[in-house]
Amino acid sequence: MNIQQYYPVDVINGPGTRCTLFVSGCEHQCPGCYNQCTWRTDSGVPFTIEREEQLIADLKDSRIPRQGLSLSGGDPLHPHNVADILRLVKRVRRECAGKDVWLWTGYRLQELSDAQREVVAQLDVLVDGRFEQALKDPALVWRGSSNQIIHRLR
Repeated sequence: MNIQQYYPVDVINGPGTRCTLFVSGCEHQCPGCYNQCTWRTDSGVPFTIEREEQLIADLKDSRIPRQGLSLSGGDPLHPHNVADILRLVKRVRRECAGKDVWLWTGYRLQELSDAQREVVAQLDVLVDGRFEQALKDPALVWRGSSNQIIHRLR
């Protein structure tokens, strides 16, 4: 899996202070997407074990308490990313007690494959649905367009 960006301290992508990972790869390629550089799976840089270790350490860092992890992109549920995202989310669950995990995807909940559903089963919140430029609403919290749904899973 490749990533575009990692923010160890983020207050925009979900509630509270968070770690946010933007992954590469998106099949949806929504018109008006603000993050087109993430569409190709080979864009960005590899998500290394060193970066993963830093992310886990950041989530555990008591000097800057984080509420959780946000996964965006691109699309974390792109078939190319699913195995790595599942492994990461399971590790966060195992090693970072009390941290929530949010994930944004262009897929609808009812469209997900079994492998994608395995990831979703580990999440606290899923924001699903493609960005629809005609439904764009800057007043929305944690969504770009009104068709996107926030599913509180835990």
